[in-house]
Amino acid sequence: MSSTNDAIADAMTENFADLLAESFDESVTIEGSVVRGVVVAIDKDAVIIDVGLKSEGRVPLKEFTPPGQEPTITIGDDVEVYVERMEDRNGQAMLSREKARREEAWAELEAAHEKQERVTGVIFGKVKGGFTVDLDGATAFLPGSQVDIRPVRDLGPLMGTPQPFQILKIDRKRGNIVVSRRAVLEESRAEARSELVSNLQEGQVLNGVVKNITDYGAFVDLGGVDGLLHVTDIAWRRINHPSEALQVGQTVDVQVIRFNTETQRISLGMKQLQTDPWEAAQASFQIGAKVTGRVTNITDYGAFVELSDGVEGLVHVSEMSWTKKNVHPGKIVSTSQEVDVMVLDIDSVKRRISLGLKQCNPNPWEAFAETYKSGTEVEGEVRNITEFGLFIGLTEEIDGLVHLSDISWDVAGDEAIQSYNKGDMVKAKVLEVDVEKERISLGIKQLVEDTVGESLSNIRRGDIVTCSITAVTDGGLEVSVGEGITGFIRRSDLSRDRDEQRPERFAVDEKVDAQVTNVDSSSRKLTLSIKAREMAEEKQAMKEFGSSDSGASLGDILGAALAKRDEDNS
Repeated sequence: MSSTNDAIADAMTENFADLLAESFDESVTIEGSVVRGVVVAIDKDAVIIDVGLKSEGRVPLKEFTPPGQEPTITIGDDVEVYVERMEDRNGQAMLSREKARREEAWAELEAAHEKQERVTGVIFGKVKGGFTVDLDGATAFLPGSQVDIRPVRDLGPLMGTPQPFQILKIDRKRGNIVVSRRAVLEESRAEARSELVSNLQEGQVLNGVVKNITDYGAFVDLGGVDGLLHVTDIAWRRINHPSEALQVGQTVDVQVIRFNTETQRISLGMKQLQTDPWEAAQASFQIGAKVTGRVTNITDYGAFVELSDGVEGLVHVSEMSWTKKNVHPGKIVSTSQEVDVMVLDIDSVKRRISLGLKQCNPNPWEAFAETYKSGTEVEGEVRNITEFGLFIGLTEEIDGLVHLSDISWDVAGDEAIQSYNKGDMVKAKVLEVDVEKERISLGIKQLVEDTVGESLSNIRRGDIVTCSITAVTDGGLEVSVGEGITGFIRRSDLSRDRDEQRPERFAVDEKVDAQVTNVDSSSRKLTLSIKAREMAEEKQAMKEFGSSDSGASLGDILGAALAKRDEDNS
């Protein structure tokens, strides 16, 4: 009996010794592993947890608090923690809830990365080049370029909100995780794009966001696919640049104008959702009516004037002013200026309205024509000298032209104009006022009597005149015929006889008879011929005194004719 009791006692001693040895065996440890414990107390900023060791461990309360939220841990909760050390210098176990979550999260994240699955995380901080994301205990880096498809100005609404991410890179040894929110959005966008394109129809009204603005229009994100909103389709009124009406990020309603299924290009319009103001334009604006508008744009060829919202007309440069013909429209009107204009023409098909600015002011040409009739003498300042005449200022706005041919009766125009300078005060006579062409013709020479012209008008082609030689040249003779009338006898016209066609046999101041062969009224000169006179006299002699067939010689006939002429002269 005693031996049996001794055996039992020995067995109990061995079991207790084994248990005691096991509890102090350094080879059996839970350090570096995740264990389950119970919350036994919450002390200000720490949570006391019993994990079955000789002493409880303390874990900072913030490790149980999700980013941006209040702590939810309570006494009695079962939690998993990571055992960093069995006990520290104070005899307490060193535990970490954050590392426990991280260990668990890393395993799940690696599995998700292999399967290309999305993970849920919360953006909770900003760092250089991007943001930090809590992936249920593991901290990941979100590059700024991977936040959204488009640049995000305000990240506030995204902070602290659980949302899906795609893991781009994961390295557990280095504790490095890179995630992308953009990849998730692009995947969703591709799905939405496919669905949108398959159901897209011309005339369909969609809601979109202005993605980008260019000089020629704006690109609108329709939810996975972009469409072009051309600047001419933003509004019925003139828009010089899309930024005048739109902003990046603005939400707009648009209509699908055209859709090319092959290229998948989408043309959008905003103005098509509004009433076309041109439908009422013809009824509102009658030809000849005077209306008030606002200058919206100025070009080299005129100015555009907005008559009502969405309806513009063009004042062509020729209709800007009665008198300012070579002036840029920008020097007559300015942008945003209120102006009175007259409706000149309406083309509803081409959606064009022609306007006149000058028609709303008195026509100075009509006023001048009523006051100054043809033949009226006027006086003005020489404002400009050109190769074709003088411009004389008649009023503050109107000039008249004295053509070269109307400067002098006696001197050639290009020579006569040399006597005038800018600023000279001159008198002239009104020759013609053309209101339609807005021209006034003046004459200076008309102020004096044209004695030469009167004399010249009495001379006819074929007349025999007595000339006085004023110059002998190799080409012929320069002569004068009466007061102020000049002429020329060419070398070949000096005689019928070739041997006598020598200018040097004549002398200055010698008088000769010649026949007029041409009268040039513009140059006020005569062309004369001694040869033609001789031939005319011969013809007349033959007529009066016989012909060569009568038996008389040509010398006899001419002698008789000359004798009769001398007799008549005596």
